[in-house]
Formats: sequence, C-alpha cells, structure tokens
Amino acid sequence: MSDQEKPLLIKRYASRRLYNTETSDYVTLEDIAGFIRGGREVQIIDLKSGDDLTRQYLLQIIAEHESRGENVLPVNVLNDLVRSYMVPGGGMMPQFLQSSFDMLRESQSKMVENMSAMNPMSQMPGFDAMQAQQQAFLKAMTGGLSGGWSGPDKEEGKPESKEDLDDIKQQLAELQKKLSKLN
Repeated sequence: MSDQEKPLLIKRYASRRLYNTETSDYVTLEDIAGFIRGGREVQIIDLKSGDDLTRQYLLQIIAEHESRGENVLPVNVLNDLVRSYMVPGGGMMPQFLQSSFDMLRESQSKMVENMSAMNPMSQMPGFDAMQAQQQAFLKAMTGGLSGGWSGPDKEEGKPESKEDLDDIKQQLAELQKKLSKLN
C-alpha cells in the first residue's frame, strides 16, 4: 500500500500538540485540513491512551471554518444533523450522508472519465487544457471531495485568487469559441 493510500498518522501528545509521523514535525489543524483537501486520509491518535481522535478533530476543523464565515453547511442541514443525534441509534443520517458523498464522487469520476482519451474530442487542440479546467472546476465545486483527485494542484496553502478564476474563465471562453468553429 502506497503512502498516499494509507492514512497519514498524526499523534496527539499530552500537550495537545499534533505530530506528523511521516515528516517528524508538528502540524496545526489547518495543516491537517490541507492534507485532507489534497486527497489524503488522516488518522489522529492520542499517544498516551491510544484513542482514535480523528472524528473529534475533523468536526473541530469544520466548526472553525464555519465560525470564520466559510459557511458550507446550510442551517437546515445542521438542524437535521442535530436531529439525527436525537434518534436512538443515530437514525439514517450517517448512511444517507455517506451514500450521498459516494454518489457525488462517482459522478465526478464518470464526468472526468468521459473526457478521457477514449473521447474523440481528445484529438482537438487545447483538449488537455479544457480537461484540466474541468477537473479544477469540479474540485472547486465539490470542495475536493474526490479524494484521490490527481489534477493540477495549486500551491499548498495558497487560496485561488480572483486572477486565477478570471484566467480560467478566459481560457474556457476561448475553448468554447474553438468548439463553435469546429461545428
């Protein structure tokens, strides 16, 4: 199993510091969020007790992003999540969410697959750029939910700028013009 396939092991020390066992350095919650956005699974273990703290820290990452105004989860979804905790056994919410995300990843994979080399359009000049833009768009729209997405990466920790988005829009418009000329 390659390093990218197995979860990145993070150990939490008694001081509550988080230690990346692969790079032998301390990491922050934002670093862990970056690993996950990059498609890497993580596992956070308490060094002393051996308890798995992954769920606790992932929820903390979501809460911190929400508190900074990065509202990903609508209030009605948050209400439904709270309600699901009130149902004995957790109700159907966990299975529903897992199935929904699985379907989203599968649809995204199929869309990218449809743009693969088997597609006759792949011989068109500029197709690779269009495919890379499509993958970047899908990643942006799904917040990187694809897991092992292997498209072009932006610089680690650097948010996409307005200029990057404007550039993508311009390139997409140019490709649409080329497609129109082919028809």
